[in-house]
Amino acid sequence: MYEGITQFSFPTTVVFGPGSIKKLPDCLKDVGIKKPLVVTDSGLLETDAFARLKTTLTESGQDHALFSDVHPNPLEDDVEKGGALLKQQKCDGIIAIGGGSALDAAKGIAVRAAHDGPFASFDAFNGGVARITGPLAPIIAIPTTSGTGSEVGRAAVITIPSLDKKIIVFSPMLLAKRVIGDPELTLGLPPKLTAATGMDAFTHNIESLTAPIFHPICDAVAVGGLELSVKYLERATKDGQDLEARTYMMVAAMMGAIAFQKDLGAAHSLAHPLSTAFGVHHGLANAVCLPAVMRFNREVAASAYARLAGIFGVNTFEMDTLEAADKAVAEVSALNERLGIPARLRDCGVPEDALEALSQKAFEDPCHATNPRPCTREDLLRLYQESW
Repeated sequence: MYEGITQFSFPTTVVFGPGSIKKLPDCLKDVGIKKPLVVTDSGLLETDAFARLKTTLTESGQDHALFSDVHPNPLEDDVEKGGALLKQQKCDGIIAIGGGSALDAAKGIAVRAAHDGPFASFDAFNGGVARITGPLAPIIAIPTTSGTGSEVGRAAVITIPSLDKKIIVFSPMLLAKRVIGDPELTLGLPPKLTAATGMDAFTHNIESLTAPIFHPICDAVAVGGLELSVKYLERATKDGQDLEARTYMMVAAMMGAIAFQKDLGAAHSLAHPLSTAFGVHHGLANAVCLPAVMRFNREVAASAYARLAGIFGVNTFEMDTLEAADKAVAEVSALNERLGIPARLRDCGVPEDALEALSQKAFEDPCHATNPRPCTREDLLRLYQESW
């Protein structure tokens, strides 16, 4: 295991390694932030991770303000309140600490503080990219889970309740100026949350690998992320103090977010409405829906799935590609079971009579546009039914 503190860029500058939270004052100075707004959720305030952040800020005499009202799936109201506080407190930057929700909310807050108008107008799939002109408050991102990889991403997913949907806000200006990847901040994360966030990273990597876009660099990154996930996710879930497993799952999450600049697939289109309508954790929703989506994609994505089977340790030497792909689907289902992921959407509180309406929302979601096999609304309904 890598035990020191290092720095690398791809393209985000990442200060990485156990104990790297102590580099925060240097990062603030490097970026030129004099008074940051700390953005997080209320549940993180009582954790050791937040205590270490607070100690670091206090010992360095760093002036800051705090916004801790981020919801598990960040809402438009979180962005509005956080943006107003950033301006009221005359903050010139943001420290985002937490899981993907806090990191995404911080990006939305940066956009809101710089731009007026309905926040839904920044939806990337309705011309929102061009409406983000900046300059934006610089962000230092500090993940405390290993799932979304939002710390190295240039997008944020924000729920707009009035539209009953999630929008994707996207701009290269949303890339964090610094990421502090300290795996010690993820120690002790509960098994269910470790499993759900880890399967989010896994899904990012496999959907990126199978997206029908030519990007061999992202393909290589995705394969590396899958290798790390398969090797370390179970260990991290079973032992909250396994620092080696936590370290490499943090890397796997970043790799997934880097890889999905290729884009994603149908599992994400199915997962987004489940979070909006029923509060299902995004990574959990991905994990439950992924086997059905892989079976749906079986013929067109067989070579990538066969490669995944090999990563799981399946001897595919005498198998044809489709047989190896089937083995990969079985391995993903078995991994879910070993991680304690519920097998069915019904076990996640999703009623059967909601599937029809959910399928329409999933069809409106843009992620399935880069699924390796094109999806109709009826296809997405059948995938929900198969997962239910």
